Amino acid sequence: MAEPSTPEQTATTTNYPPVNVEVDTSYENDSSYGDELSSYSASLTSSVLDYRHENGRRYHKYRDGSYLLPNDESENDRLDMVHELCLQILHRKLYLAPIKSPQRVIDLATGTGIWAIDFADLHPQAEVIGNDLSPTQPTLVPPNVKFLVDDIESEWAYERNPFDFIHARNLALSIRDFGKLLKQCYRSVKPGGWVEFQDWDGYPYSEDGTYNGTALQKYYDEVYGAFEKAGYEVRPGPKLEQWFKDAGFVNIHVEKFQVPYGVWPKDPYFKKVGSWMQAQAEANGFEAGALAALTRYKQWSKEEVTVLASKARADGRKRDIHMVFNFYVVYGQRPEN
Repeated sequence: MAEPSTPEQTATTTNYPPVNVEVDTSYENDSSYGDELSSYSASLTSSVLDYRHENGRRYHKYRDGSYLLPNDESENDRLDMVHELCLQILHRKLYLAPIKSPQRVIDLATGTGIWAIDFADLHPQAEVIGNDLSPTQPTLVPPNVKFLVDDIESEWAYERNPFDFIHARNLALSIRDFGKLLKQCYRSVKPGGWVEFQDWDGYPYSEDGTYNGTALQKYYDEVYGAFEKAGYEVRPGPKLEQWFKDAGFVNIHVEKFQVPYGVWPKDPYFKKVGSWMQAQAEANGFEAGALAALTRYKQWSKEEVTVLASKARADGRKRDIHMVFNFYVVYGQRPEN
């Protein structure tokens, strides 16, 4: 395997557009340039905001089909609940990496932007960027936050102005090539900087066998089977450590958290975490995760998906089904030299 590029090598080998950008001479000295600019900008804006509506849900249109979950208000509310779930899992911590006074930070696939906003409040000295396929983030945000529309699986253009800290969370079901993504993170973080991914092993289990044969098991087998058919990584959590190593990171640290579903655990911590896990799933989470994947890749009808989700939701409320997920936090450092 080739050695990771040095910062100098990265700056000279990255494929950027040519310096001498060709001029559209048809518009030189044209007094209508302002009108043409306005028209072109409006076209770009409409391509981002022209959402796809399907089976009663709204989906992104930019890079149409590359993300199979909705981006409507119902889903955004659920994602904010997932943010609270992650805070509960990590004992109210936004991240675990040992960062110090970061100046430039990016939150990959930021969703509603809530993590980026919280981080910016916590670190007012930092410039914080959140990128996503959909511009669904709020406009009233701290002055040190900005949001970009971007596809993180395409080639990046961040290498020339690298980050102190790169954060990504809950990318399961949305990324096809995590190995490539981690290598892009390596190239875009400063020497000595940190990258942290927080993600799931999507397939749940039970330590006492009560999950086996349930409607919940059928739901996850069917839905995740569709995502895997579409080429998405369903269980990145346990694979993150190796992807970090392959990308060239050092000082890699792995934390694994058990996350129950429901209020059946006796321990107060697990009971609270389990209640948040159930709450976000019942906030249209079952339908959101299944609709596009099953109707587009397994030719299910909307009605069939609704029945599957309803049965899974009903089983999730049974205290004698002890379903558990594993959640991983993995961070690593780009070498100083």
